[in-house]
Amino acid sequence: MENKLNSYHLPVTGGNILRFAFPTIVMTVFNTFYTMVDGLFVANLIGTDALSAINLTAPAIGLITAVSGMLATGGSAVVMKKMGEHKEQEARQDFTLLILTNAAVGAVMMLLGYTFMEDLLGAMGLSQEVFAHCRMYLSDYLLFTIPILLMYNFSLYLIAADRSKLSLICTVAGGVSNIVLDYALIALLDMGIRGAAIATGLGYSITAVVGFLVFCKPDSLLHFQKPVFRGNVLFHASTNGLSELATSLVSGVTTLLFNLAMLRYIGEDGVAAITIIMYVLMFVSALFIGYSYGVAPMISYYHGEQNHEKLKKLIGFSIRFVLGASVLCTAVSILATEPLVGVFTRPDSPVYELAVTGNRLCSLSLLFVGINMFASGMFTSLSNGVVSALLAFSRSFVFTAVSIQVLPVLLGGVNGVWLATPVAELLGTVMAAVALLKHRKQYGYG
Repeated sequence: MENKLNSYHLPVTGGNILRFAFPTIVMTVFNTFYTMVDGLFVANLIGTDALSAINLTAPAIGLITAVSGMLATGGSAVVMKKMGEHKEQEARQDFTLLILTNAAVGAVMMLLGYTFMEDLLGAMGLSQEVFAHCRMYLSDYLLFTIPILLMYNFSLYLIAADRSKLSLICTVAGGVSNIVLDYALIALLDMGIRGAAIATGLGYSITAVVGFLVFCKPDSLLHFQKPVFRGNVLFHASTNGLSELATSLVSGVTTLLFNLAMLRYIGEDGVAAITIIMYVLMFVSALFIGYSYGVAPMISYYHGEQNHEKLKKLIGFSIRFVLGASVLCTAVSILATEPLVGVFTRPDSPVYELAVTGNRLCSLSLLFVGINMFASGMFTSLSNGVVSALLAFSRSFVFTAVSIQVLPVLLGGVNGVWLATPVAELLGTVMAAVALLKHRKQYGYG
């Protein structure tokens, strides 16, 4: 066991932290990249109506994955805390229980998705063509619900089991498969938006299959054992992952609010523009998500071990790294706006100017989003799901929803919509700073 936990026993230095987190950063960035490629194929081979449809189905997909995301992130922290306490067998039993629970949740969510799909889409008042694209995309995407949910779980648990390089390989393989299948199904077989959904589902399934095979092996740090039902484990995993539940749920709701605001002020061209901006911001934000996921098992392990010195060094370096990267990413996103937007739409398109203006304004949110994501993920790793959820819910829903409603009125239209995200993230950073200062003595990192 000592050899398998070697990464957790190394000195906490900037180099060692980045070596541990680097595969996860690359994995998350690449995962986002091939999501963007999905949008690129759809926009260029099918049209901006189909691109809008992918964005419009995002709230439904967010609802489907929300509970699984909660159990995956919250459960990972619970399992690795027990590993840090040297309760290895109990941790593996809990791991198996959580995976089985996620599979059951996936089956239920898939059935609910098919049951309420028509009602959800019909309530949006879409044009007939966009409605048809939405229905086709979501119908085929739902077929892969269970493997997609297992992919999310196994990605996190491979990182926790010190197999982040394998997780990265799976992500790259899934991404390349998705890109190849996008071209084959959309361009060659003319399957339209259905081809995009099937390509995404098959690409995601690679990690699900590999993760299952890895965790069947008894020599893996984490592996399947006969589960023991412990209600408190499911409860702690659920409460600990509340921030991820909140983020998944409200990200769908806020996406819907953005779409409705764009439909109100501009029309379906506005939905296409904001979809492009979301892809760009999502790609840059992936750096911070990947870093937070990468260091999360270390935080949980050192917390379980009560190693305050290592915890203090890890969190101190992380805050400095995230703040420096935030400034760099903001500058790059603003300066590279035109070529980034140009990947998705032609300069003579009405969507182009909207997206260029919007991206430059929305990029200001990147100054704050990194520290917000890290703070929320850190408290999840410390098994304080309540604080994590409060930070995530306030930033991603309360502040965003209020900003979407108020700023367009104050600023006279669409510029208020573009600035809603930066304002919400700024308010979230103020809240995160207060929480970090307030709890520094409790957890020994300050």
